[in-house]
Amino acid sequence: MLIWKLRQQGVRDNHKRIRRVYRLEGLVVRRQRRKRVAVPRVVVPAATQANEQWAMDFMRDTLADGRAFRALTLIDTCTRESPVIEVDVSLGAVRVVAVLQRLRATRGLPQRITVDNGPEFQSKALDAWAHHNHVQLVFSRPGKPVDNTFIEAFNGRVRDECLNQHWFLSLADARRTIERWRESYNTARPHSSLGGRTPSEYATALLALATPTRLSA
Repeated sequence: MLIWKLRQQGVRDNHKRIRRVYRLEGLVVRRQRRKRVAVPRVVVPAATQANEQWAMDFMRDTLADGRAFRALTLIDTCTRESPVIEVDVSLGAVRVVAVLQRLRATRGLPQRITVDNGPEFQSKALDAWAHHNHVQLVFSRPGKPVDNTFIEAFNGRVRDECLNQHWFLSLADARRTIERWRESYNTARPHSSLGGRTPSEYATALLALATPTRLSA
């Protein structure tokens, strides 16, 4: 780059001489390479009960008029139930907290939630909420979606079976269609990993096993 600039200014010295002078004058600027910090993987034990561990992520799609919208997806990694898919044009950290607070009242909260390193999940608002509600946030390693495979697989199903199959005329239409798909996913879609049961059936079976039975005298 320097030699080309000097050529443009009429300097015709040999490129070797230019480099020698460059070094002798101490003009060499060493590039500082960014050190890659290896983030160790946090091994999270597999969930064995409902509401033990959730996974959370964002998806993006567009309406028929070209406007973009986002979807906050959640899944229970044990039962494979999706507690909610929140759809809106904008979903910031405060809105994420509001969704979790709503679920706290209707479903209860998990012990931990696995998330990626997006700004909404690294926000002070979510961190404060998690601390206050004794919920552990488990962050995946940057660039390692395999650390959060449950939500990645679920998002793939949302994309293939819902988002790619419909032409959303409005935000309200998108919300209705996605909610219908979520309800069908929970109550009518059998999973081979759940022994052929739906997520709702599997959650009911787990609850029955966890509830002690009273023996008759």
